[in-house]
Amino acid sequence: MVLLMGSMLIFLFSFISKRKHLLATLLSLEGLMLMIFGVLFWVSSMVSFSNFVLIFLTLTACEGALGLSLLVSLVRTHGGDNFNSLNALQC
Repeated sequence: MVLLMGSMLIFLFSFISKRKHLLATLLSLEGLMLMIFGVLFWVSSMVSFSNFVLIFLTLTACEGALGLSLLVSLVRTHGGDNFNSLNALQC
């Protein structure tokens, strides 16, 4: 449990500090969701609410797919995942 909480803090710090590239932000967000899933799975083994854990896992997969599609769209339109290139929008 301590390992999960430590990993969660590392991914949270990475999510806050890596704001220049969308791919790094999405990867740290996915790691954070994986750690939250681990905590929920550990708690659900003691308490019976496994349906919530499955719903959370489904929503996490949908969030990952949406983030990946936004990343592909951003790379196709702007040529990279750098957030600084979004300020100069081309009309």
